[in-house]
Amino acid sequence: MYNITLSFHNWFLPFQASRKAGTQRKAAAKQAQRGSSNVFSMFEQSQIQEFKEAFSCIDQNRDGIISKSDLKETYGQLGKMNVKDEELDEMLKEGKGPINFTVFLTLFGEKLNGTDPEESILAAFKLFDPNASGYVNKDEFKQLLMTQADKFTPEEVEQMFALAPIDVAGNIDYKSLCYIITHGDEKED
Repeated sequence: MYNITLSFHNWFLPFQASRKAGTQRKAAAKQAQRGSSNVFSMFEQSQIQEFKEAFSCIDQNRDGIISKSDLKETYGQLGKMNVKDEELDEMLKEGKGPINFTVFLTLFGEKLNGTDPEESILAAFKLFDPNASGYVNKDEFKQLLMTQADKFTPEEVEQMFALAPIDVAGNIDYKSLCYIITHGDEKED
């Protein structure tokens, strides 16, 4: 379902609390509606503070720029000692220049605005709904998520199900879920 690539966004995921995902998606959706080019307007103040803290953790030499040596040292602190220079170079290329905090934030803003169109997500769900009922069985869908392609962990499945409209029979209203994925959850306001 998701193509995992080595990027700042994917590399940063361990720093993010899972409860923040919905808020970030909502902020990105609001940004798309506003059409503002100011990256700081895409996020709530608490999110910007979290990004600043993460940036500070990665900027090991505290010069305000994330460099290859900063990344290498941060990876080492996380227990990954044999990171290839090519991988680090690819991460740095995403910034298209020196990665200061504004560029760092912009990289996340671009990733958060990268949600697939609602119709594409609906089309994917329809593959699991041969009767065109608008529903998929929660247990069957959970099994697929945990065993196919980029396998979800049980925690990731439960996080998704917390947002999903599920009826008493255990069926997910995937049309509503697609709307939540692309537009945000109205309950979060």
